[in-house]
Amino acid sequence: MTDDREYRRTHPWISFRHHLERADPLHWSLLGEAAARCDQVARAVLPPAGARELHRLYLVKGVRATTAIEGNTLSEEQIAAQLEGRLELPPSREYLKQEVDNVLKAVDEIFTDIVESEPPALSPDWIAGANRRLLAGLEEHLEDGVVPGKIPPHPVGVLRYRGAPREDCAFLLDRLCRWLEGGDWPVRPDRHEDRIASAILRAIFVHLYIAWIHPFGDGNGRTSRLAEFMILARGGVPSPCAHLLSNHYNLTRSDYYRQLDRSSRANAGRGDPLGFLLYSLQGFVDGLREQGEVIAGIQLKLAWEHFVYGEFQRIPSSRAMRRRREVTLALGRAGAPVRKHSIPDLSPDLARLYADRTRKTLTRDMNWLVRKDFLQKGEGGYRARVGAMRAFRPVQG
Repeated sequence: MTDDREYRRTHPWISFRHHLERADPLHWSLLGEAAARCDQVARAVLPPAGARELHRLYLVKGVRATTAIEGNTLSEEQIAAQLEGRLELPPSREYLKQEVDNVLKAVDEIFTDIVESEPPALSPDWIAGANRRLLAGLEEHLEDGVVPGKIPPHPVGVLRYRGAPREDCAFLLDRLCRWLEGGDWPVRPDRHEDRIASAILRAIFVHLYIAWIHPFGDGNGRTSRLAEFMILARGGVPSPCAHLLSNHYNLTRSDYYRQLDRSSRANAGRGDPLGFLLYSLQGFVDGLREQGEVIAGIQLKLAWEHFVYGEFQRIPSSRAMRRRREVTLALGRAGAPVRKHSIPDLSPDLARLYADRTRKTLTRDMNWLVRKDFLQKGEGGYRARVGAMRAFRPVQG
């Protein structure tokens, strides 16, 4: 009888109830914004090279986050180097690279499964397999008795938290998967308008519940974050967005552990997942807003270049106009203000165009570009008026 199981006495918060009937408007508002912003990223128009760079940028951030929480000290630059196969570490730190490699390979396998075959279903076997993949090659760095993918007979925990009774862990993982893949949710993946919102909710709950059950001897945090990522990715959340929750947990690491602890102790020890849900949703939305600005910045520069080429096509071509066009384009790419004397150094083309020109030529070019509203001059130097491309900026009160 399930009523006799020990976890009901020791871990009553593992109830397989989402409590969304008690969620306040902020939960739903953030969930709606998160789903809308993920859909917006999915529809973003970017050149293939820009899309690949965005994917790579957030992959590196996500992998660093999920390993850094567990103590891995490799930087984003080092992880990017490993992604390109050029990271070298001394033997004493090789295991750090192995940890990163395991996450990179696991993420890649998830995407391959989603794109080339049936999206993975959440199951106890999948979760155990994820733990094995994440701990592969690290056996000599694990505590005695820890076998990747296996539930150990001894108690497991993190900080002051102790996981569910060992004899109940297999049962609890099975219950968790059936619950998350079931239909007892107010948002459902079989409704098109709910698909991404459903993935976000279930991803956060799988993370919380694996952390609560804490079934494996090591790697429970990485396993919960990989399961979270899988549910997001298979639910249609774009790859750059699917890494943002891990990044949020790492950026707010102390609060992450505090929220996990509070979630189990809330409601007089019966647990309440809504606090962790709110914490996760707020961080996810914050990350999506920042990501949206990154994408908008890329699109803005592309729109600016298209505008500049179009405007200069209206002007009779001359060497002076070619210089001025290249200055406008180079300053648009630079973003930050540039001192006048440094402008010819912005690109090889500009250096060549100004090689046999005097300072007066550069001054005349700058004055003309400012007068035509291509550039603006400030204390820090000259900058392109890229911001003028924002057609519907809010009116400042």
